[in-house]
Amino acid sequence: MFLAFAKGLSITFKHLLPGHSTTVQYPKVKLQMSDRFRGLHRLVPSQDREKCVACYLCPTVCPAKCITVESAENEKGEKYPKVYTIDLLRCIFCGYCVEACPVEAIEMTGAYELADYNRDDFQLTKQRLLK
Repeated sequence: MFLAFAKGLSITFKHLLPGHSTTVQYPKVKLQMSDRFRGLHRLVPSQDREKCVACYLCPTVCPAKCITVESAENEKGEKYPKVYTIDLLRCIFCGYCVEACPVEAIEMTGAYELADYNRDDFQLTKQRLLK
């Protein structure tokens, strides 16, 4: 019994030594996210405008119904999203919008610092998504 207790204490003390810390000093050191991590959304820009063709597939497949799209047409007759917003307070970061997009116009980045003080800042508009 004492031998098992001593073995457990030795493992604990080994992790207390410098260089064996499992804690990350977060603001100074940030973890590297995996390639499959689904963070903040981003609209992919093309040469003169965004790639999105306002096909309404992303709001259709969204289980949280957090995406709003309103389409318009430019002078060439091409459809584009006049309004494109994502409500991050409702979003469950499932990635269905990325999978459903036929022109790969939306992607999820590795950004994971999403805290904010103002409720309106959780509404991602088209301008914020293109940054």
